[in-house]
Amino acid sequence: MNGLNKGIGKVEISVKWDPGPAGEPAIDLDIVAATYLATDTHGDPDYVVHFDSRSPDGTIYLNRDSKDGKGFGWDEVMTLELSRLDRRYTRVMVGVAIQQRTGRRTFVGVHNPALRIREGYTVLAENDFGDVLGATATTVAEFVRDGSGEWTFRPAVRGFDTDPATFARSMGAAGA
Repeated sequence: MNGLNKGIGKVEISVKWDPGPAGEPAIDLDIVAATYLATDTHGDPDYVVHFDSRSPDGTIYLNRDSKDGKGFGWDEVMTLELSRLDRRYTRVMVGVAIQQRTGRRTFVGVHNPALRIREGYTVLAENDFGDVLGATATTVAEFVRDGSGEWTFRPAVRGFDTDPATFARSMGAAGA
């Protein structure tokens, strides 16, 4: 910690949406986090965290995973313990991808989607994906570690038209 600057320590990324109409394939949104080394902040991620995975050191993990948006409250929740993340990591990108198993789906077909990013009780950002309706995936946040070791948050809503695997590899690329 540098003086009185605390930086971002532990963040919760939450996504919710309403289930699709009866008889239609389920809509499945997934939160994805990609970590970048100080030596390559915009190249390939060192590792990616998504459903059925967690970071090797346990600092980034999915608390809740929904395959259909059914249930009450937030359907997908991911926690990032940035203050515990190894110092060799200086950038973490977070995004949301729509599973494409049943054909091409974009955010325009997701019913009542919402995003909330918060640290403790402080809401850092909220979004309804209205700026990326034609996208199949979108980045939503960028966390960057400064020279003193403190993490800062930058909203980063940017749509992509790709499958989830390609999105995970390219979401943090320069100029993407």
